[in-house]
Order: sequence, then structure tokens, then C-alpha cells
Amino acid sequence: MMKRLFIIGASVLQLPAIKKAKEMGFYVGVADYNPEAVGIKFADKYFNVSTIDEQGIYRAAKDFRADGIMTLATDMPMRSLAYAAEKLNLPGISYETAVKATDKGEMIKAFAANGVEHPWYFVLQQKDDLHNIIEKIKYPCISKPVDNAGSRGVVLVKSKEELFAAFEYSSEQSRNGGVIIEEYLEGQEYSVEIMVLQNIPKVLQVTDKLTTGAPHFVEMGHNQPSLSNDENIEKIKNLACRAVQALGINIGPAHVEIMLTKEGPKMIELGARMGGDCITTHLVPLSTGVDMVKATIELSCGITPNIEPLFNKGSAIRYFPSVKGIIKSISNVEQAKKIREIKEITFVHRAGDMVSDVASSTDRIGFVIAQAETAAEAIKACNEATSIVKIEE
Repeated sequence: MMKRLFIIGASVLQLPAIKKAKEMGFYVGVADYNPEAVGIKFADKYFNVSTIDEQGIYRAAKDFRADGIMTLATDMPMRSLAYAAEKLNLPGISYETAVKATDKGEMIKAFAANGVEHPWYFVLQQKDDLHNIIEKIKYPCISKPVDNAGSRGVVLVKSKEELFAAFEYSSEQSRNGGVIIEEYLEGQEYSVEIMVLQNIPKVLQVTDKLTTGAPHFVEMGHNQPSLSNDENIEKIKNLACRAVQALGINIGPAHVEIMLTKEGPKMIELGARMGGDCITTHLVPLSTGVDMVKATIELSCGITPNIEPLFNKGSAIRYFPSVKGIIKSISNVEQAKKIREIKEITFVHRAGDMVSDVASSTDRIGFVIAQAETAAEAIKACNEATSIVKIEE
């Protein structure tokens, strides 16, 4: 009998899962509050339910008679997924784990309780709480909402004078108003792409990350495998696996973000889901041959996937440099696509769109993806392509 897969979300982020599930022969249901969501037309059944409506997602999944429930690259729907999976006795992380993986305050408390290296921190619910800790804070530090993603609300705080404004900026991007003030970690940033099979974290790839830096630290590029040395990579892998276990992630994907500091690797945060920014949907398959989307679908339906690497190549993504104002034209794209290593060039903004300085991931214009024999060659191809494409404002 055809298995029935219920996917939370039908936006462009979920398209790889919807299309892959159909390719695998699944009967696919999707839930999204937006009846115009791009993925609906590719699914077999649509439910008009918000991805963060836990009761609504449960009822829809029950009505659909789901054999498995999943979502890609988004944090808050993980609570709906865990709630529905628990109620329907389907594979998935526990609701308690989903909360820890989507609330940065609960997450860092779990790290502290389990001896996982992490920055110093203060979790605050309202601005007046700052008065109680203001003399304990060392600068620079980071202010960020406890429950958002994509660098939204993240800001570097350089002094006591900036602290209250930073709190307000982060709080405005927080669903419940909560803010975490934490140590500013200096060093090289990495992410670790993991699949957890039968409670055991399996590292698929370590990713070098390129960000805008202060004040908002928006990601502007990634490459695999990491160019770091073997000793550092082993330390990073070890920390990532311990962090996953500290949150109780017993099944499915995890995307773990780590800073390698002078004192060694420390946790930034993690998601109990596949990484965004094309890291797990594009870069992992291009560098290892492992299809993480397929593996996640299989795990959600109780099928043990094969995640052994098929090859060892280099892959990279680079986002186009920021412009500010109205985009007048984008040219030379076809010329850039002729570079042998280039696999994809995509724009999320077009001529006529108003764009601003990059303060979160939604402000980026577009990206280019490459595959080569090594990560360094893939990066070189991306840089060549982004230099060829002309974006005029």
C-alpha cells in the first residue's frame, strides 16, 4: 500500500521534500496557512492550517491518516511535528526536545546541564530584567530573540549604552518577547550536518560558514567539506554530537552551529531539522552523494535510510553582494552559468524590487552553487560567477 507522508509547510522551503516524496511514490499531504503556497500544486492533498498550530496540525495529520510527519529547514513547526507525532505514535522527536530545540534559552540551559561547551548567557523576559544583570555583562556581547531564526533580531552589543536598544531590537523579533544576552564568540564558524539513527548521531559533513560579521552575522556563504585541519574537525564533530544528545534528539536530522574559539569549540545553537540556506538540500548531496531529504522522509516513516557517502567532492554556495535601493537590472547570468562547476544560480529578488542592507537572511538577493573536486575549487567557481553577474541599482 502507498505510504502517506504529511509535510508541515508548503512554501519554497518544503518543495524539495514534496517533490522527493512524490518521486519516491508517497501519497503526500501538506499543511500551510497560505492557500497560494507554491508547494500545494505538487501535493495530493492540502490542509489550510498554520504550521505552528499544534492542535490543527495534529487534527490534519490524523485526518490524513499519516504514516509519517516531517518538515524541512524551519524551526517553530518542529513543535507541531513533535506534538502530532507523539499523539499519533509516529516516529519523531519528543515534544520536550522540540521545545529545547526551538527556544534558545531552554537550549543553552540543556547544554549547561549536560556539560556541553557554550557561551555565558542571561535569559530575560522583559527590559527591566536588564537592571539585575547589567553589571555582570562583559562587552562586546550578543543580543538575540530566544525563538526566531535566520539571524532575525540578532545584534552585536558593544557597550552598556547600547544594551537597552539592543534588547528592544531583539525583543521585537521574539514571538514571546524573550531575549538571550550571551557571550560574543570570536573565531571561525562551522555547522555540522547530522542524521540521528536509533539514538546515535551520524555526522555527514562539516561546513565552513561565511557571515557578514557584526552587527547581524547573516550567513553569506558555505562550503563543504570544511577546510579546517583534522584535529579541529574532530573536536567540532565531538561537540556537535554531544549537543544533539543533550537535547534528546533521538531520530532525524540535526543542524549544529559551532564557533571554534581560542579556548576550543563552543556551541552557538542547533536545530532538530535539516539546515537551511541550501546546506543540506544541495551542498550535502553535491559533496557526499547522500540525499538528506530522502533520508529524512524515510526516517519519518520508520524506514532506516542508507546514509553512507558515495563520494568525496567539494561544494559551495555564495550569496550575491548586497545592494541597497531599487534593483534596476540583473545581467550576465547566462554567461556565469557557463562556468563548468556551477550547478545553480537563483535570485529571490528581481529588477524593480526594493532591497536593503543585509540584516537578516530575507534581505539577500540570490545565490550561486558549485560542485568541484575540492571545496577550494568550488569556492573559486562561486566567486567567479558572482563577479560576472552584474546587479545594478
